[in-house]
Amino acid sequence: MFDMDGTLIDTEALIAEHMATTFAEAGLPVPTPAQSRRVIGLSLPRAMQQLLGSEDLDLANELAERYRAYYRASLVAAEGREGLFPGAREALEQLQGQPETILGIATGKGLSGVHRLTELHGVAGFFSTLQTPDHNPSKPDPGMMLRAMGETGVDKDQTVIIGDTTFDMLMGKAAGTKTIGVTWGYHDAEELREAGADILIDDYSQLCGAIDTVLETRYA
Repeated sequence: MFDMDGTLIDTEALIAEHMATTFAEAGLPVPTPAQSRRVIGLSLPRAMQQLLGSEDLDLANELAERYRAYYRASLVAAEGREGLFPGAREALEQLQGQPETILGIATGKGLSGVHRLTELHGVAGFFSTLQTPDHNPSKPDPGMMLRAMGETGVDKDQTVIIGDTTFDMLMGKAAGTKTIGVTWGYHDAEELREAGADILIDDYSQLCGAIDTVLETRYA
């Protein structure tokens, strides 16, 4: 199971811009890029609550809708700013070519965005299960992982979440799966370790070996 933003797709700058526009247009204090970076991976309403420092769900939902509108309006101008991280495609191709390997996505991004980006990069056919906040609780709730395992029939001891945030690591641990933290994303390596990452990788070339290690399988 792969997270998207910060793991497969580099969207930090674009997300920070849209967060700033959303809050500014609503007359609210504008989050810094660093603050926006901290909430990437959560569902939009939950991210808004965290940036607001408030549990006001009505306001969070209103801001989430504003954000979605800005994001949709920017898609043409955003062309080329939502690229795959180096090595991601090659790693996906290698994993897809392994017998009995099933790939999936667990992300805070909406399902329409997942479809758009996987099709944009020509990887939509790689994934057998897509888990988003459209039909699951936000990370770090284990719902996305549990639903993915239910859909695919894969046991938790043969499932791993690959992600860049503590939300991903906590979600995997809550679901009883293995966890691989990537250090090129939006949370620091030490935070990933403290959140329960079984192993950290610094480059996609290390991914298959890391999966071998945590699942005690052989991809080489």
